[in-house]
Amino acid sequence: MHKILIPVDGSELALEAVRHALELVGHGLKARFVLVNVQEPANFYEVVVARDPQVLQQVSESAGKDQLRDALALLQAAGQQVEAVVVSGDPAQAILEQQEGCGCQAIVLSARGAGALKSVFMGSVSQAVLKGSPVPVTVVHAPLRD
Repeated sequence: MHKILIPVDGSELALEAVRHALELVGHGLKARFVLVNVQEPANFYEVVVARDPQVLQQVSESAGKDQLRDALALLQAAGQQVEAVVVSGDPAQAILEQQEGCGCQAIVLSARGAGALKSVFMGSVSQAVLKGSPVPVTVVHAPLRD
């Protein structure tokens, strides 16, 4: 059984990556899933204002769980084995570390872009993961809408 990592940021595009993974399962792929949400580390101002690193950690963890909620619900509703992880750090590096740490054999992630060219180019995180991953990476683009 394959273990597949799916990075999720709470966006609709990230849910497209989850739907794609479920489509693969529908075609016979035997898989279990690891959802990962990467939170930005606290900046200096937040550390000074909060004064308690544990509070910052709780806020980050709560935000991450909220961003994972819809993806987790989709996979669970489809009867899939899934675990969810919230981490902090550089998104691409954290995704690659989770792939290795969880022993995932593949990554399915959404493409990100900016501006008018968003449908042509992948985002920097997608590119960095694609370049740095030792396992196959599937990049899911937004579906074309009429």
